[in-house]
Amino acid sequence: MELTLTEQDADNWVYRGEGAANLVLSYNGSSFSYIGKVMRIRKSPRKESLLKGVRNSIALTPHERLIWKDVHELISSSDKEIAGQLYVQHVMKPLLGSKYVDAGNHILVTKEFLESVEKNVVSQRPAWRVDVSRVDTQCDFGLLMSDHSLFPDGTETCCQGSSPSISVEIKPKCGFLPQSEFISEGTAIKRRVTRFEMHQALKLQHGEVSQPSAYNPLDLFSGSKERIHKAIKDLFATPQNNFRLFLNGSLILGGLGGGAKTTDVCIAKVLEDELNSIIQADDGLCTENLLTLITEAVQKSGVLDQLLKVQKLDNVDIEGAIHAYYDITSQQCRVCRELSEEQAKRYASLHSASLDESLRIVKDYLIAATAKDCSLMICFRPRKAEDSGAAYNTIYLESTKQAFDFKVHFIDLDLKRMSKMDEYYELDKKIVSCYKQMSKMNRGRNEDANLQGPEVAE
Repeated sequence: MELTLTEQDADNWVYRGEGAANLVLSYNGSSFSYIGKVMRIRKSPRKESLLKGVRNSIALTPHERLIWKDVHELISSSDKEIAGQLYVQHVMKPLLGSKYVDAGNHILVTKEFLESVEKNVVSQRPAWRVDVSRVDTQCDFGLLMSDHSLFPDGTETCCQGSSPSISVEIKPKCGFLPQSEFISEGTAIKRRVTRFEMHQALKLQHGEVSQPSAYNPLDLFSGSKERIHKAIKDLFATPQNNFRLFLNGSLILGGLGGGAKTTDVCIAKVLEDELNSIIQADDGLCTENLLTLITEAVQKSGVLDQLLKVQKLDNVDIEGAIHAYYDITSQQCRVCRELSEEQAKRYASLHSASLDESLRIVKDYLIAATAKDCSLMICFRPRKAEDSGAAYNTIYLESTKQAFDFKVHFIDLDLKRMSKMDEYYELDKKIVSCYKQMSKMNRGRNEDANLQGPEVAE
């Protein structure tokens, strides 16, 4: 962390987006040290803003140190944010492939820099995000990473006439149906319906989305070109916070700090006009060609195969992992406490496991949770005749007679905290319960409509 950003640097860092814990800025200045970079800076809940950084004094809890005992760099960390970066470097990067993961580097920032950034971006942030959090001005560093929505030559060379770039950010979500023996009879629907589809019902109920998405992660992970294309089209139709497009690093479709509107005719027309600068298709066909390009890249790269392997480290489901968690923390199992003696027998093998086995179960669950919640960034640029392109994979788009170089990276590989195991379990129950309730209501409406006849139903 040799470089330091001060107050006068703040105007060169612009709002790119945000998640629950961090705000993302992109660089639009002229310093070679930062061109083609983005920076993550920590947020703090407004209600905790008087804690002056106390909440971050412990990087890992004693129980987390047990879980990650084999990752010496991680357990020696003194700050949660630094621990997060070391987790990406030493845990996720080896699992997903060093070529596809950028752990980034920390950079020093002054309090004045962060205060200026807070003032500059507040008007661009979603109002509900502003209400609950602000830039954490007590933190003295940010995480600097390559902007994977650009090629290495970045926007600087785009301005000089080089090839523009277009990129897509996708949240694949969980790509398999759990078959764990520890899934209860009451939640057995998880073996047949994807977590994504069920979660849509809860988000709809809470007003987090305006309409459910037709996207099915099983399509994206299928390896079938037809099913992958369907998945991409469904994500495009209802982006929510799962699909974003960037042109030369600037967002052209999707939400900045949250969900996005459904892609209606007006949005589609604006996007089509934007894409004309990079995809040489007949009027009205640029978007369709882009979706084909994304499909080809997903299939050709094969990165989702590796992501799926990491997701499947969770082979007991939260309904199994929660029991191991209670054993590690020496708590009475709250799940078994609510079960009959006969029902609790299902989980006896978990409670009789060794400490090392319990640690492995929770560790694998948390790693898999990271893989289920990360994003995939795919960046394209038209290949010129003089480009050798040896460093990148290439796709030839037959319909436009264009060749595109592309690169793939995983982003948002956040360390999941062991202290949230209870929350994960409760959320799982809510998701299943809400989906079953919604399905029952829909069946009731359909039956009523059938009884009333077509005229009344209309």
